[in-house]
Amino acid sequence: AKILARKFIILYKLCQDLLSKQAHYDWTLRSIKSVLVVAGGFKRDEPDLDELALLKRALRDFNLPKILVNDIPVIMGLLEDLFPGIEVERKRDLEFEDIIAGVFRKAKLHPDPHAIEKVVQLKELMVIRHCIFIMGPAGAGKSTTWKMLIAAYNANGQPSIYQDLNPKTVNTLELYGYNTPAGEWRMGLLSYWMKYYSEEIKDERAKWIILDGDLDTKWIESMNSVMDDSKMLTLASSDRIVLKLYMRLIFEIRDLRFASPATVSRAGILYISDTDGYQSECYFNSWLQRQEYPAEKQKDMEKLFAFYVKKILLELKKNYKFVAPVVDISMVTSLCKLLEALVPEKDKEAKALEYLFAYCCVWAFGGGLLDEDQRIIFSNYFKNFGKIKYPAGHVYDYYSNQESVKWEKWADSVKELTNYSPDVPITEVTVPTQETVRTISLMKSFVEVGHYPMLIGYAGCGKTQICKGMLKDINFDKYTSMTINFNYFTDAKNLQDMLEKPLKRQGKVFAPPGNKRLIYYLDDMNMPCSDEYDTQTAIELLRQNADYSHWFDR
Repeated sequence: AKILARKFIILYKLCQDLLSKQAHYDWTLRSIKSVLVVAGGFKRDEPDLDELALLKRALRDFNLPKILVNDIPVIMGLLEDLFPGIEVERKRDLEFEDIIAGVFRKAKLHPDPHAIEKVVQLKELMVIRHCIFIMGPAGAGKSTTWKMLIAAYNANGQPSIYQDLNPKTVNTLELYGYNTPAGEWRMGLLSYWMKYYSEEIKDERAKWIILDGDLDTKWIESMNSVMDDSKMLTLASSDRIVLKLYMRLIFEIRDLRFASPATVSRAGILYISDTDGYQSECYFNSWLQRQEYPAEKQKDMEKLFAFYVKKILLELKKNYKFVAPVVDISMVTSLCKLLEALVPEKDKEAKALEYLFAYCCVWAFGGGLLDEDQRIIFSNYFKNFGKIKYPAGHVYDYYSNQESVKWEKWADSVKELTNYSPDVPITEVTVPTQETVRTISLMKSFVEVGHYPMLIGYAGCGKTQICKGMLKDINFDKYTSMTINFNYFTDAKNLQDMLEKPLKRQGKVFAPPGNKRLIYYLDDMNMPCSDEYDTQTAIELLRQNADYSHWFDR
């Protein structure tokens, strides 16, 4: 025991000194206890296995889920030095991994081994921790990980339910509960669901509460008593809600900048990195499965993706600047949505697929570059890189004509402004130019497939006018629109009231009148003030709706 303890403590001290300084790295007593619990489980399952091998496996399998990619060689080297000559494989449940792969395919997602491994790591963490922090950059696959795990449990005959909520779309009182002016106690969003799962549903199904939103001190510190071994939430009404054995709290968060070390040590950490880049390829493969392309055309698309996308993403990481931070999977998503909108609908085939693919790549990867100089650099790179030859000028000046299978100039598609009346205010007129025509065309392509286009630019560059021009040019038999202007004081509650105004209840859902689809035009999205924790609650409400297609009735 002394030898094992010495190796254990030396490893944690060296990790604290040699690994990068991350807020979610925890080398304290709670982490030590969790490793011992894991090692004890291994010992009971395999009593004949050497204890050095058991401890090495426990230290490796418990800590690797939270370690960044760049730090993995360091901790693996330390393990090899402390446990020389000991080789022990990760304990795997191959039958359950097959179930996970099956639910990936059922959801029309690509069952990548990295993604399956993260689902398995989350399952292992939930055995020893009742609160889990799932961390990682945007688009890393955090939501997909827990959704696939709960789907795998259901497919395996272990019924599980969940409820998602965003703690940043409501204030602290609305989250935990408060006394009304009449002196009546009103349950908060989190306290209601905890009590509902703990006391009102009497079955033993696994019940998860997903808190998908940024951490801040105001609400997370009130969770410390729930996250530690007492598992109890105490409300201002003196009511106490116990987190039962079959309940779990899963926090899907951006970072831990505003969490105290006490909070971090109470939760299990699963960090999902996008350094390997498998997320982008998985998204493309999943998107391709959902389309109705012939098998031959799917192979052509896969070849084009392999030739263009990986090399372009590598080039963009070198010396390009974007007008706003953009992750790789966001650009790949834009590529897929443009292809979905522009490929002919009837037979899902294009006469010149590579022309179309190159056109979509230009705008998906080069549309968000910082300025004209960056676009010129990207244009020169793309013209020399691809198999298709461009005419003189920039790649942004051309679009693919599928009928003639050649490049056409955007400038040639600009029509004269007709039927202009001097009585119409100039702010209501969108003058056709090369810039307005191509931007409106791209925005309409995104809108047709339900994707969200965002225009970013300096004040006075014509963003509002372009959006108004696009809304005037849509199919009014199919769409209707509403304009919402943001300002400094716009918060989640104000925005929700404005979003709900044109909606009417139709059964269990809210929708615009008739069979039309409603387009919200959100102007000046950058205007709402950020709170002291760098969060704009109005933007959080939009994100919740984009991710889960709902918000909560206030």
